[in-house]
Amino acid sequence: MPQPALKPNARDKILDQAEGLFARRGFAGIGISEVAEAAGLGKSSLFHHFRSKAELYAAVIGRILARIETILMRSLAAGGTPTERAERWIDVLIDTLGAHPAYARLLLRSLFEDDELGGDLPEELEANDTLRRIVAAGAVLLKEGMASGEFREASVPHTLQTLIGAVVFHFASGEFGDEMLGRPIFAPDEIRRRKSEVKAIVLRGLAASPSVAPGSPRKPRRLR
Repeated sequence: MPQPALKPNARDKILDQAEGLFARRGFAGIGISEVAEAAGLGKSSLFHHFRSKAELYAAVIGRILARIETILMRSLAAGGTPTERAERWIDVLIDTLGAHPAYARLLLRSLFEDDELGGDLPEELEANDTLRRIVAAGAVLLKEGMASGEFREASVPHTLQTLIGAVVFHFASGEFGDEMLGRPIFAPDEIRRRKSEVKAIVLRGLAASPSVAPGSPRKPRRLR
């Protein structure tokens, strides 16, 4: 017999409401009272969980990154060649951002709204650590593919920047993205198409040789 879904606690309700509000109007555009009202709580109740708007904002970003990290690490743990794992990574990242429209916009906002935060809040530090772990895992995967000869030699930081831009910016682009595609970016068939397009651009660009099919590892090069 299926178990009933757990009701969100007060902290989760606050984060859920803050996520949508911050995604639409940014850090500066949202007041703490508005978040409390949206969550059906008094302002004092909200301050019981979050001492400031900056702490709340950092907690929202941190929760998104933690969820993404869990999904990405699970996909890597499934094994396979570097190309197979990279394909799964792209698939699950796009599926996650496609299923949660606020995520990409908030992640993009957080890149240029971090000046609003002090940089020393525990929630900020935790979010930054999570992001570093995600990037580090991506770097390890790329380096493994290059060492095996499956991927060509390339700049790991630039490749990761390209992947982040191709995925996060796309889902944060809103009406601009809709106009570019001529269809809603969050339409299920467009999400599927995005996965195909990103994998084609990134993985074909990384392929060590046009004669080697993606997913077919080559012999490691001998070091001299």
